[in-house]
Amino acid sequence: MTILYWSAAIAGGFLSGSVMYSEILPKIFAHKDICRSSDDCNPGAFNVFSQCGAKLGTVCLLLDLAKGLVPVLLAALFLSVDSLAFVFVMLAPVCGHAVGIFNRFRGGKCISCAFGVMLGVTPVTRIVFVLAALYILFSVPLKIRSHTVRTVAVFGLFALFSAVILCLRELLCVAIGCAAVSALVIFKHLPFFGTRGKSG
Repeated sequence: MTILYWSAAIAGGFLSGSVMYSEILPKIFAHKDICRSSDDCNPGAFNVFSQCGAKLGTVCLLLDLAKGLVPVLLAALFLSVDSLAFVFVMLAPVCGHAVGIFNRFRGGKCISCAFGVMLGVTPVTRIVFVLAALYILFSVPLKIRSHTVRTVAVFGLFALFSAVILCLRELLCVAIGCAAVSALVIFKHLPFFGTRGKSG
């Protein structure tokens, strides 16, 4: 029965992440295809803000956060974060967003969904604040102008810091999950894989 619960948590997270709200909602409410009209062809919340305005952008951002937060939070509350399976629970929504199986396999760059995943582990750790602090650090006082370089730097450092912090707290599987999520976000931003540009 435990295997069934883990399988449901992983599959549910992947399917949740696969719903591309930032492409669907602009088509419905603003009659815009943000992938076609944006420079980077990315179905992400940043492009909704720039193409459709703050209201719809905020809705899409919250939904992109929620699709990572909800499945991980439920698993953190009702399953064991010390199980290796929890790594796959953390990774599943981000993989779903990266692949975009409901969007002709045109996924996004995973930033909002990754933040949602980190919010989902708040019952056991507040590691999301480390990620947020790094983003603020490299966006304001030590601003890196290239979004791609900034994202790679942030998630690279986050993987390192979270490994140290969480291993000291004996949250090894959560640490591995943070590293896996960070690696996928970085991979989606590599020039040979991702498109130019903004966040997702």
